[in-house]
Amino acid sequence: MTRTDATLRRTLGVRDAVVVGLGSMVGAGVFAAPGPAARAAGSGLLPGLALAALVAYCNALSSARLAARHPVSGGTYVYGRERLGPFWGHLAGWAFVVGKTASCAAMALTVGAYVWPGQAHAVAVAAVVALTALNYGGIHKSAWLTRAIVAVVLAVLAAVAVVCLTSGRADAGRVDIGLSSGAGGVLQAAGLLFFAFAGYARIATLGEEVRDPARTIPRAIPLALGIALVVYACVAVAVLAVLGADRLGQAAAPLADAVRTAGAPGLVPVVRAGAAVAALGSLLALILGVSRTTLAMARDGHLPRALAAVHPRFRVPHRAELAVGAAVAVLAATVDVRGAIGFSSFGVLAYYAVANASAWTLSPAPRSRLVPAVGLLGCAALALALPATAVAVGVGVLAAGAAAYGVRRWQARRRGA
Repeated sequence: MTRTDATLRRTLGVRDAVVVGLGSMVGAGVFAAPGPAARAAGSGLLPGLALAALVAYCNALSSARLAARHPVSGGTYVYGRERLGPFWGHLAGWAFVVGKTASCAAMALTVGAYVWPGQAHAVAVAAVVALTALNYGGIHKSAWLTRAIVAVVLAVLAAVAVVCLTSGRADAGRVDIGLSSGAGGVLQAAGLLFFAFAGYARIATLGEEVRDPARTIPRAIPLALGIALVVYACVAVAVLAVLGADRLGQAAAPLADAVRTAGAPGLVPVVRAGAAVAALGSLLALILGVSRTTLAMARDGHLPRALAAVHPRFRVPHRAELAVGAAVAVLAATVDVRGAIGFSSFGVLAYYAVANASAWTLSPAPRSRLVPAVGLLGCAALALALPATAVAVGVGVLAAGAAAYGVRRWQARRRGA
């Protein structure tokens, strides 16, 4: 296979790249994350959202600068390898692939829970199979479907915000901004809400399929993040105005409870359908991102080289996509959604910590290093503020990745000897 045959097709412009990022961010998280975040932070929910947005913005700027310098598939795996060394690239790729595979399973199970609660695992596996087949057919078809999903989800969220804010049950006094649960609660809420912002990395991981990446990626990442932040802030204010922090923290389906309390029970099925569609959008974009990072790692031998193959007709990493789809299907059939989300969050923050450390090396100027420094410290703080079980499992996964790298290097030295 020649180098030309092994490259991917560049078909995505700024609009399509923004849509891919929004499809990952404005997904199932906005329907579920406000409840756990409010339970952790109480009146500090909005400060937690602002903190999560700040860390995400720093990560977005670092990722955009790195993607413009290294416009190939793989995201932070490539940046860490090129800027910090092979070990850090491997660790970032490991954290991304393993953590986001778990996140794919969580999104698939969310689809199952909303579509057919009694058969959530079966529906989740079916969703994974269907979206893997769609991705196999080419990136352009996937971007088109993501655009439709984003439009539906934004329409549902707009309806929720309007119904809540215009109802007689809304009370501005419930939108309290304080620190009732202390700084630790705000940090934990920010860590939970950050999970919903993490989708902009999908734009960077598609660097080999974006037209004019040096111009497109730095524009698309902050734009997608800014739109997502506005949407989250509007939804959070609307739901808080109706439920208040205490009731929001106890709600299993916060947006559905909010519209019901606001006096619009007929909108509840629409919200449930929107949540299922949002989860499908997140799952679609996640499978895209994980398969591209798998492709990059396989090219370098950190994963089996057979996974580096690119389909001669569809120009997609078909073996990587099939492997990721199979792994997600197995997890979706067996794991618990709470464990999958908690396990994924730590990996996402570790991944972005490497991205910020990589961006630090781009320029020695103190001004240029401020953003990656804030992003790196923010990722560390949010990761350590997560529940103890998530931190313990996350550290164990990173340690396993480091051990795998050490074994690979030892085997390479033996072969060389």
